[in-house]
Amino acid sequence: MQHRQLGNSGLNVSAIGLGCMGISFGYADTLGSEEGIRLIRDAVDRGVTFFDTAEVYGPFVNETLVGEALKPVRDQVVIATKFGFDIDLETGENLGGINSRPDHIRRAVEGSLKRLQVDTIDLLYQHRVDPNVPIEDVAGAVRDLIAEGKVKAFGLSEPSAATLRRAHAVQPVAAVQNEYSLWWRAPETNGILDACDELGIGFVPYSPLGKGFLTGAIATDKALPKGDFRATTPRFQPEAMEKNAAFVELLKRVAADKGATPAQVALAWLLAQRPYVVPIPGTTKLHRLEENIAAADLELSTVDLDCISSGAASLEVEGDRYAPAQMAMVGRDTPEPADA
Repeated sequence: MQHRQLGNSGLNVSAIGLGCMGISFGYADTLGSEEGIRLIRDAVDRGVTFFDTAEVYGPFVNETLVGEALKPVRDQVVIATKFGFDIDLETGENLGGINSRPDHIRRAVEGSLKRLQVDTIDLLYQHRVDPNVPIEDVAGAVRDLIAEGKVKAFGLSEPSAATLRRAHAVQPVAAVQNEYSLWWRAPETNGILDACDELGIGFVPYSPLGKGFLTGAIATDKALPKGDFRATTPRFQPEAMEKNAAFVELLKRVAADKGATPAQVALAWLLAQRPYVVPIPGTTKLHRLEENIAAADLELSTVDLDCISSGAASLEVEGDRYAPAQMAMVGRDTPEPADA
């Protein structure tokens, strides 16, 4: 497995990571604890060193699973987790809002350390920007945790470019985690990738396979099963999927010429965008894990990349990537600090 540096952070990780959410949360076909632990350890055996989780996945269940799976190889891997949702840290109840108050961050991190069975969190993201807490206060709280040795590096998920810059001025941001794929390319135009270029920040695309759609494995003529969070999103309604199938057909054409799969081409395309881009596709299946990992060795020529870019430029995505309430949580700014 090839490795990449997440910007100037010093974090060296496998070029393809593993998004662990779907192993136990969010989909209809999640795994039991034993199967989930086995899949994560299979990823380690195949060279994956970068694993992503969050306290809200469950809540708490996914962190516990990841911690148990990676305990035997703790010194060989980089573990990322996230805070930021309003969770009762005693009961684990998701209260349905956002909470990045510094006192809550500190308590959330203490819980994550225990569940992950680690002394230090390698990469700690704010999961969603809290519009009620100045980002300077958030960055300052994480800076203090870094000074105490409880966190190694600070990250943000789905910030605006302005918020990213303000946070970085207080505590250098190691990585930004945003959705990014062939059918969601906003980071190219909203200033996020430009800021990462300028500031030396790594970029971690989540849902790099369009929440599974770009693999071509999802039937476009029927609704997703109950319990699958994608069923609530506009982009995964049957009529939208039928129109969006053009993206899969584009990937299939390139894949056929390369002896690859659509998923591998989608991941290789992301890797070609920047040397500090590290996608974290998720899966519950070993053969898909192996397929995704193999994308790190797929070289796309300039002709291939031009073909993908020109083909995608002629396509228009149908439907938002989230329902309205979730869309309202991305790309937000925060108030100025009180002493500004």
